[in-house]
Amino acid sequence: MVAMLSQLVAWESPSLDGDAQLPILDFLRQQLLDLDYHTRLLPSRRCGGHLLARPRLRRKGRGQLLVGHCDTVWPRGTLADMPVQQRQGKLNGPGCYDMKGGLVQFVFALRALKQLGCQPPFDPFLLVNSDEEVGSFESGRWLHRLAPNMVRCLVAEPSLGPEGKLKTVRKGVASYTVTITGIPAHAGLDPGAGASAILELSYLIQQMHALNDAERGVSVNVGLVQGGLRANVVAPESRAVIDVRVPSQSDAERIDQAIRQLRPHLPGVSWTIEGRMGRPPMEATPGNQALWKRAQNLGTQLGLQLQQGVAGGGSDGSTTSLYCPTLDGLGPVGGGAHAQDEFVLIESLPERTALLAMVMMEPEDLPP
Repeated sequence: MVAMLSQLVAWESPSLDGDAQLPILDFLRQQLLDLDYHTRLLPSRRCGGHLLARPRLRRKGRGQLLVGHCDTVWPRGTLADMPVQQRQGKLNGPGCYDMKGGLVQFVFALRALKQLGCQPPFDPFLLVNSDEEVGSFESGRWLHRLAPNMVRCLVAEPSLGPEGKLKTVRKGVASYTVTITGIPAHAGLDPGAGASAILELSYLIQQMHALNDAERGVSVNVGLVQGGLRANVVAPESRAVIDVRVPSQSDAERIDQAIRQLRPHLPGVSWTIEGRMGRPPMEATPGNQALWKRAQNLGTQLGLQLQQGVAGGGSDGSTTSLYCPTLDGLGPVGGGAHAQDEFVLIESLPERTALLAMVMMEPEDLPP
């Protein structure tokens, strides 16, 4: 497992770099062909494509969906400063934790079930996309298409925290861009003739900040601002990009309505608001909780004291959860996602793989 993960990390695969992603997709495709899977590379306009696989001898009825991604946030050349290395029980390298370790687990879980003669009660379908880190803008339609026909979805995104918590709740993620148009004027000769888009932006920022609700788990962050033409010109334009995180769909709708109902403070100023919910919240539905409890019980058989946790960021599991019971965070234990010290605890790889395989063997259907 360490050898395979080391190789996957050595193939740098940043989002939107299709040529860089192809070696990983080809490698995974070959691994699945060796397991007698039918594979298909789904085309993409902006990245390397997405790998869809299922058993060659497919049975009738619903299947179970395994979801992961091969793209990383790291640009080509990162290995020069973050080489793949193994030390003190850890494997370091860009993308090892988020989430190439989970891809290794998929291969070894399917391989183990075959070698042990264990046939899952529901055919495993595997979708590995290459645009998850940038919002699954093209692969998302495949998630919407596949998930309604599945009994459950298992996502091998990295686990949460040093305890290796499974992710049963994820916040929804939305992004908005507000463009403000003011009236330019000479800041020294006739400032009163103008209407400052930057001054209007200052009011907007305060209105956005007022939408935060820590008790409910709602966060609204104005993370990027731009504006102005010159220091001696009353600003004709400004712009703000806002990140929104919400725990439920009802909160998403409430915040969206609140943002769209905001109006300019200064006379002569106008603005436009663009944006929407990119990833829906993954809520603690009855089906999600039932699947979590089964995984918890199976973990006990492996000597694992599993816990569940809430993740502030979205994933493809947020989308599949709209249609079928979903369990996220089944990937390895580690840390440093999107950080220079990214690592995987090596001993967690076989443990989490065994858990993944056991969940795949669960026979009963679950509530929606």
